[in-house]
Amino acid sequence: QVQLVESGGGLVQAGGSLRLSCAASGRTFNSYAMGWFRQAPGKEREFVAAISWRGGSTYYLDSVKGRFTISRDNAKNTVYLHMNSLKPEDTAVYYCAAGHVLRVDSARDYEYWGQGTQVTVSS
Repeated sequence: QVQLVESGGGLVQAGGSLRLSCAASGRTFNSYAMGWFRQAPGKEREFVAAISWRGGSTYYLDSVKGRFTISRDNAKNTVYLHMNSLKPEDTAVYYCAAGHVLRVDSARDYEYWGQGTQVTVSS
């Protein structure tokens, strides 16, 4: 069993910043990729960012490149999503995920999921 616990969501004004954290516990494998997805009301869950566990490779949704940064602290089994220059369009529930994946941007490829944390960006 792998458990993912998210934190860091909240309400922020456009242009502001937030840092999301995802702490993994239980059976955690170094070979697992970890990612962040988001889902706005009435919309499909979409890929935001992903990272190999040791940080050798990172991937981003085009619309967040240059604004969001995914990183990790292997000693803490924790993955972060630093979000800068937030826009109202970033408003969503953000989920962290882990798994053995071939397509890091495909939610269906991930095995374990957190419960989500709300990010609301006001205009």
